[in-house]
Amino acid sequence: MIDSRERQYLEQARLFANITLESVQHLLVRCDRLNLERGEHLLEAGAANSNLYLILDGELRVYLTDRNLPAQAVLGAGDCVGEMSLLDGQAASALVLAAKDSKLIAVPHEVLWSLVDSSHGVARNLLAILSGRMRESNRALVALQNRSLEFEEAAAVDPLTWIHSRRWMLEAFPRAMARCERDKAPLSLVIADIDLFKNFNERFGYLAGDAVLRRMARRLADGLRAQDLIARSGGEEFVILLPNSSLEQALPIAERLRELVAIGCGLPTDQGVTLSCGVARMLPGESLDELISRADAALRRAKENGRDRVEVAG
Repeated sequence: MIDSRERQYLEQARLFANITLESVQHLLVRCDRLNLERGEHLLEAGAANSNLYLILDGELRVYLTDRNLPAQAVLGAGDCVGEMSLLDGQAASALVLAAKDSKLIAVPHEVLWSLVDSSHGVARNLLAILSGRMRESNRALVALQNRSLEFEEAAAVDPLTWIHSRRWMLEAFPRAMARCERDKAPLSLVIADIDLFKNFNERFGYLAGDAVLRRMARRLADGLRAQDLIARSGGEEFVILLPNSSLEQALPIAERLRELVAIGCGLPTDQGVTLSCGVARMLPGESLDELISRADAALRRAKENGRDRVEVAG
């Protein structure tokens, strides 16, 4: 028989919402009662399960992977667990343990189907529980995708200058290069580096240096065409990709960028800040690393030849 205390718990169960217990109590007496101590496991991921568990009192937590990570679900009195593996005949997909001392009713597979056969209300409530589980899973998936996109966007942006990062460059530049090679269109690359930036930092401090880098990045980005790509590759160096641009078209762009910096970044302490550039045109079948290496060699010549100048790869 179901005592008054247990009846009170069962009346709160979602499985029996809007159902008179008298209509199903003859089936519930065939179910075992369980007491779980705090920390005790009810279900293990990958283990067989043949019961639906109704929580009378206490708290259960569901972990999809490592229990050291946040729980996927926290279940209390009136909730149930184990219905998914029971209905699809598969092993349990999650770890379920007692977060508090808990009391449960274990409803065997055959009793659950007898409940469904004898009560349309139980069938309706079970469907509502399952749809709720699916909605929760969908929300969790959307949240995970959003977090993943946020992480990807954060990784694609340099946190100091707010232009694209080296990581983004290593993914985006080869795609643009492949498109130009496929279309038999020219492409050039510019490496721009602030001259004697270490000396600037030592003279004015790193905060002033950071301010110059931010202003420099903005000026360089604003000086480019819509089709051009720019990234901060590290330190005071910027890499600029110029799709559909021959060497003859790339040189005036690099000179314009150098002149934009030469007239100042709008900061009181930026006197003497200049830019050196190395320019290289993509050769057939050339990789990004190879193209950057040739442009970098041109940049070194610009430094050796007095700085504040543009040199072309041989």
